[in-house]
Amino acid sequence: MRSWFAILTIVFGGCASTIAPDPGLEGLALAKVAPGTIIPGTKVVVTGESFVDDQWGQATLHLVGQAGGTNIDVQWPASFVDFSTMNVKVDGGEIDSIGGDVDFHGAATIEFVAISDGRTYGSDPVTIDLSFRKRLTPTPTAVIDGVIFVNDQIEVDGDGFLLGGDEGTTTARIAGCFMPDAGGGCTPITSRDLQLGAVEPFSRKKAQFPFSPKLAGIKPGQFTGTVTIINTQTGIAPIKADPTSVAFTLVTSQVFSVDPPAASLGQFVFVHGGGFVGGEAGADTQLELTGTFNKTGGNPAQAQMVLIPEFVEGRLVRYVINTDDALGHALDLRKETGHFTGTITPIVTYNATTVRGVSSPATFDLAPVKQVVYLHFEAGYVEELRDFGMRAVTKQLRDRILAVVNRAYKGVNVEFRVDPPTDFALFENVDLTGVDPNNMGLFGYDNSPGKDNGNVRLYDKLGGVNATTQQDGYPGYGGVFVRSLMGFSKHPGSLAQSVPGADDMFDATFDPFRADREGSPITSADLAGGVTALTTGDSCPSGDRTTQVQCAIFVMGNLIGGTLAHEIGHSLGLANPYMDGFHDSGDAPNRLMDAGGDRPFLERAELQGQGPGVFCDDEYTYLRGVLPSRDPPNPVTRPSCF
Repeated sequence: MRSWFAILTIVFGGCASTIAPDPGLEGLALAKVAPGTIIPGTKVVVTGESFVDDQWGQATLHLVGQAGGTNIDVQWPASFVDFSTMNVKVDGGEIDSIGGDVDFHGAATIEFVAISDGRTYGSDPVTIDLSFRKRLTPTPTAVIDGVIFVNDQIEVDGDGFLLGGDEGTTTARIAGCFMPDAGGGCTPITSRDLQLGAVEPFSRKKAQFPFSPKLAGIKPGQFTGTVTIINTQTGIAPIKADPTSVAFTLVTSQVFSVDPPAASLGQFVFVHGGGFVGGEAGADTQLELTGTFNKTGGNPAQAQMVLIPEFVEGRLVRYVINTDDALGHALDLRKETGHFTGTITPIVTYNATTVRGVSSPATFDLAPVKQVVYLHFEAGYVEELRDFGMRAVTKQLRDRILAVVNRAYKGVNVEFRVDPPTDFALFENVDLTGVDPNNMGLFGYDNSPGKDNGNVRLYDKLGGVNATTQQDGYPGYGGVFVRSLMGFSKHPGSLAQSVPGADDMFDATFDPFRADREGSPITSADLAGGVTALTTGDSCPSGDRTTQVQCAIFVMGNLIGGTLAHEIGHSLGLANPYMDGFHDSGDAPNRLMDAGGDRPFLERAELQGQGPGVFCDDEYTYLRGVLPSRDPPNPVTRPSCF
């Protein structure tokens, strides 16, 4: 019988991917296929690099090897999640194509049929072992018991647990009795089913369920009983494992730590401990603070207040610093800072029963207000770089964009991020995408509702569609639109309309890479020796291929970064703070908040000694006032705003 190694040579040897001209697929790689056991309804997750959106190619997971003594060669459709993740939905038909209940040993590739040329591009094969089963029997080996808080996650070790979704669910059926520490008999507990979740992603060997207050309430005491694990697989009768005896000692809620040590308006404070409840009717956790608050520049004052945090899970609640509760009423959180020292006490309530937890020492600082800005680089943005021949330098371009916006806001308490914030409830979201959906050729647009004088909101979204803005007669869609920058070209083709400020220097910078101008898109070969980031455009745009690549990154990063800084300035209340108008009056060199037509290409691109754009004097003073920073002001020369 021919080995699967020989099959691989035949099947994968002719893939066109080894000479792939598409820079978006040059780094195509497969890292992992999970989970290792696949049943009907499993969502198989494929991870790797350089995956492309569905608009650019049809993706499949290709398996070649042996299963049950039979040679296997199957391809299953894969759907795009992000540039490193694809999903493959498996049903009974796919499992039948493998041979039913079999173990597979072979290789996997992720493959794309490109829409542009019809060619197939594939990753290098990765050796994998997969098990295919029509049904799974849970086989728990241990249920971890002992001293716990209510809502603690109870770990179940073993195998054969379901992962949810279309597979079905694994539940723990708990029955027994509870004896409170306060005395009384052991009250019988009616059996309840609680759903298990995987402890580790895609693992069927460890699962957990929360010891819900539905079982025994929230008072301290002793629970004894059994746990029965049940698989309820879609379309199959429930499969039960043998019961496991357990004994739990429930203890009173307590706070262990509070982080971060300092936080500002709109930021989450994470409170770690145990015994927290919430997320359902009749369940509530409160935090009582008692101690001293020392306001910056003032005298210490006694402080006592109750805060209402958000329940996350039994060991974690989070409180967002806001202006609507006791803390926000006691202090001006936009201007006042200080230090609290004292105690923190959890107070938990469930179905009209309230238990006061253990008090713990606590210290905490209120920090100056900060504006966090999430830069959401959408798939459309990444793929639009193909039109400029720059798809291969996505990372280098992003680095330049970040350098530009951080320079513009240096000395202002603004923080730019490329990952969704999890530590702030209030943050600004800016979408960077490919095409202006307003069909107006805009480079960027702040579609937040109305001028935010004083930056009161902190949570503006520059992206998507804002119906309120549309009703006011303004363009509804916001964000930064990369394709529109092609308007600076004197020969944009079908991609854009030339703007009045179209410039030969734009074409000299990007024509060498534009396929529609017979240029050669940037590829991995251009990056093989590394590309040093430019800090000035003195050498641009002429030079050898390496310099041309450096210049394209520098110029495009300045164009996008400057547009971002400008639109974010609008969302913070600029221009003309506390007055009417969205742009500086008149036209002056290097003013970032001038109207778009008053900012020529060379200034935006920072070429021939022009640029960079900066906030004018009054604007920068305003920004330092609404977003005070402990850093010194940026000592650049700033033009007058008038």
